[in-house]
Amino acid sequence: MMVKKHYNQLLERVAEGKKSFAILIDPDKAGEIHLATVIAQAAKHQVDYFFVGGSLITTKSFNDTISFIKKHSAIPVIIFPGNSLHLDENADALLFLSLISGRNPEFLIGQQVVAAPRLKGTSLEVLPTGYILVDGGKPTTVSYISNTTPIPADKPEIVAATALAGELMGLKLIYLDSGSGALFPVSTLTLQTVRKWISTPIIVGGGIDTPEKAKACWDAGADIVVVGNAIEKDVKLIEKFAGVKQKANK
Repeated sequence: MMVKKHYNQLLERVAEGKKSFAILIDPDKAGEIHLATVIAQAAKHQVDYFFVGGSLITTKSFNDTISFIKKHSAIPVIIFPGNSLHLDENADALLFLSLISGRNPEFLIGQQVVAAPRLKGTSLEVLPTGYILVDGGKPTTVSYISNTTPIPADKPEIVAATALAGELMGLKLIYLDSGSGALFPVSTLTLQTVRKWISTPIIVGGGIDTPEKAKACWDAGADIVVVGNAIEKDVKLIEKFAGVKQKANK
């Protein structure tokens, strides 16, 4: 497996106090015309990462989407897998997710065991990531597919303790997610609490549909903010999210 190039670069950014912005691409919804527009806007406004994946991918477009992005963009492509089938060596890195907020062994370690032999010896940079679901106001695909219950939104200490457990187990990233299409994102109180408890870089996604919400997440301690649905609906929002990130980095 490759040297931790992108992870080390992220650590450098975190050490410098710089925030990162990732666009989540759902292959089921990423037609080439839309994707080309997203790529052009992302390059223009210095987006840091493309995350590709989702809880349920029903078409064969996963590999095609990654290939298209790599052909037309220099922005790192990181796989956000929903299961062990979502692998593609053309990507730059993979979030090796363990759903540590749930108690379903299939997503704590089962899918990882299946994927590990395929990952061994590939060029993918593997990023061990503690994945934590936080209630976002309504049931989401990820909670249904994983058969796990999100941590209640008003229990920041439980979220923080779960994140700390992941850090102490050696996981390199913590991903707080309220799920695609959530009514509201992970709260600033939760992010602030987790930030006080851990030193691991924090990724946050789900329900972040305005630049103001993204700013609140960065201000509360998130290192990477991930936006998906909002950009699917309005590509022009990329400029606004990127503008907020630039202000946060000054």
